Amino acid sequence: MVDVSAKAVTVREARAEGFVRCSEQVVAALRGGGVPKGDALAVARIAGIQAAKRTPELVPLAHPVAVHAVDVAAEVEDGGVRLTAVVRTADRTGVEMEALTAVAVAGLALVDMVKGLDRLSEITGVRVVAKSGGRSGDWQR
Repeated sequence: MVDVSAKAVTVREARAEGFVRCSEQVVAALRGGGVPKGDALAVARIAGIQAAKRTPELVPLAHPVAVHAVDVAAEVEDGGVRLTAVVRTADRTGVEMEALTAVAVAGLALVDMVKGLDRLSEITGVRVVAKSGGRSGDWQR
């Protein structure tokens, strides 16, 4: 684990995204509220928020940081669901891993919620799209 004790505490933010590719049947069920297991989008959002807060337990060398805000969005599009996560902190290291973990676990939860309708659903394109704060400053894909 990298020693970050000499770094300054600064406000930091990271944004990540991903996509869950689904069948037309799943997209229609998500749009019409007809997923048999319940509100799949709400479950995905809550799962992503929980995951962001538990990242150091899941990623072996990730620093425990004080997660001050997490926003996870799940938007139904043609072909699937776009997931985005924004994580904020005031700490000594960034929250890119927290944002990525939020998106990945939100995707897993969504796949679990729709697997009875579509066994071929898949999570794609999980990536950091922007970060701000810290010594290296702002970055955007």
